[in-house]
Amino acid sequence: MIQKPLPKKPVIKFSIYWMYAIIILVLIGMLYMNQDGEPKKVNYSHFEELVRDGSINKIVVIIGSDIAEGYLTDKAAKKEFSDYKADSHLKYKVTTYTPGASKFQDMIDSLPADKPRPVVEYEKSSDFSSYLWTFGPVILLIAFWFWMMRRMGGKDSGSGGVFSVGKSKAKIFDKDGPKQVTFKDVAGLSEAKTEIEEIVEFLKNPQRYTNLGGKIPKGALLVGPPGTGKTLLAKAVAGEANVPFFSMSGSDFVEMFVGVGASRVRDLFRQAKEKAPCIVFIDEIDAVGRARGKNPNMGANDERENTLNQLLTEMDGFGTNSGVIILAATNRADILDKALLRAGRFDRQIYVNLPDLNDRVAIFNVHLQKIKTDSSVDVDLLARQTPGFSGADIANVCNEAALIAARHDKEFVGRQDFIDAVDRIIGGLEKRSKITTDEEKRSIAVHEAGHATVSWFLRYANPLIKVTIVPRGKALGAAWYLPEERQITPTQALLDEMCATLGGRAAEEVFLGHISTGAANDLERVTKQAYAMVVYYGMSDKLPNLSYYDSTGQDYGFSKPYSDDRAKMIDQEVSRIINEQYERAKTILREQAQGHGQLAETLIQREVIFTEDVEKIFGKRQWVSRTDEILAANAQNTKALPPASTETTAEPENSDSANENETETPPPFNGVK
Repeated sequence: MIQKPLPKKPVIKFSIYWMYAIIILVLIGMLYMNQDGEPKKVNYSHFEELVRDGSINKIVVIIGSDIAEGYLTDKAAKKEFSDYKADSHLKYKVTTYTPGASKFQDMIDSLPADKPRPVVEYEKSSDFSSYLWTFGPVILLIAFWFWMMRRMGGKDSGSGGVFSVGKSKAKIFDKDGPKQVTFKDVAGLSEAKTEIEEIVEFLKNPQRYTNLGGKIPKGALLVGPPGTGKTLLAKAVAGEANVPFFSMSGSDFVEMFVGVGASRVRDLFRQAKEKAPCIVFIDEIDAVGRARGKNPNMGANDERENTLNQLLTEMDGFGTNSGVIILAATNRADILDKALLRAGRFDRQIYVNLPDLNDRVAIFNVHLQKIKTDSSVDVDLLARQTPGFSGADIANVCNEAALIAARHDKEFVGRQDFIDAVDRIIGGLEKRSKITTDEEKRSIAVHEAGHATVSWFLRYANPLIKVTIVPRGKALGAAWYLPEERQITPTQALLDEMCATLGGRAAEEVFLGHISTGAANDLERVTKQAYAMVVYYGMSDKLPNLSYYDSTGQDYGFSKPYSDDRAKMIDQEVSRIINEQYERAKTILREQAQGHGQLAETLIQREVIFTEDVEKIFGKRQWVSRTDEILAANAQNTKALPPASTETTAEPENSDSANENETETPPPFNGVK
């Protein structure tokens, strides 16, 4: 017969609130138990006068302390106490120090026989209430001090206290955790995953490499733009390797107290050694790893530098960290300290770039698994429409499309919902209620038609998808193009982009006879591009093969790296390039004046035109998009793409507001496009 285990008795956990409740109840009980009023202290001679006058009807003598308490009659109490209340239940009394028990008894015996004698009682000085009132506050202070010390020591608090401020704040994801992230959960990033898989092999089978004399890498630095999945990739490494994973941010080391950052670094590596082999991931390491010697403290003690020094020592100092691999992520690798990037600390740098066309297709497939879509959704077309989007941006597009479909009470998310989501994220919300005059509307239509006309006849200009004069965001009009994904950009491509960008201002001058402020953003982009061609890319005829950009980030920028005469030549070259492309745009518009007029009138009537409307006026575009060539080369099925005439793209060209919300070309100082 199997005996059933006895039921466990419930364990009552101690809570500090119980102590608070007990103290409050004791104080309330003492208040109601003590029905006597606050005694009045008097000298012994006055006390003796009250006794001889018959004003005291009861005397309590405390043996051992020579204290006598006399209870007054109502008449005497009224005289002695200014706040006397006749109907009060309190017993008014006076207290004094006696010269001794024998002398006090002699005073009582000497009272006349015709006077009423007070009742005399003797009590020992072991009254609990007196002890409580005397020593209670001290005991409470001592108890409170001990409790605060335990709290500050972190024993009674899971988050620690003042004395645990130097402890590491890293979150530990153990290999036995409920959810593990693997490489299957990371879409795209094929090159980065291939490179980082070696770290997983190091952790799974280190003897495979150590037998040949190799050493396990100390760390790897993930570098890339925000939202590309660096943190997710680090978690996938931990999940694949099935080892503990310490995760924290670079800002977690920074604290207002001196020496806390270095202490947290030591504690982090101490915990990591105990759980080795493991992975330590520091996100946004630039918060603590910035190059030393550039702080604005002018020689003052810098807590961040002390933290960095401790980090450098822990990663590759006298004490080696066997089995501990450091992963870090940043999007500002150019400002990191050189000592942090050297071999032996971060042995390799893994570049996590923005996803290309094939990676965006894979990312869309991952995020679309959780969304109810219909058959009209084309993943390849969505990937074409989102060049330059990171993984986080694509997740936002999918979520926004689901919200738009739910707003219209749809059961499934369709293609148009994704189109509207891309437009909403890039250009902003449509503002059809915005008031514009007929003159302004015509000026906007001429401007946008100028962009569309000029770009249609340029080889390297981005293919046009959609043009609208409906206000969206801060812009009064917008044009959507499908940017081609190039690894390098020839000179003619930059010139064609500048010419297409100036097409709006040129159309205003040619067909309206005046210019407006609507081209402010266009001029800003063109000026930056022309300056980059001359100063960074060395594409000027007068200043060839020169670049004044410091890619190391060591230049403080207090002075220009060229003379005033050279600055004058740069300004002249920039002006020449812009003026040539502006005249080129006006030439194209004069040649295509009739088609431009039809395009502008169509825009005024319909407010939105697509690629097929431009094809009806100018015919098919002569040059095929390189993006179409990439899709054709990588296509795994024969499914035809929907016509691009009803779609929008990822980069709007807003050109009718001085404060336009426009996606700019990549910054000219990022190197070759």
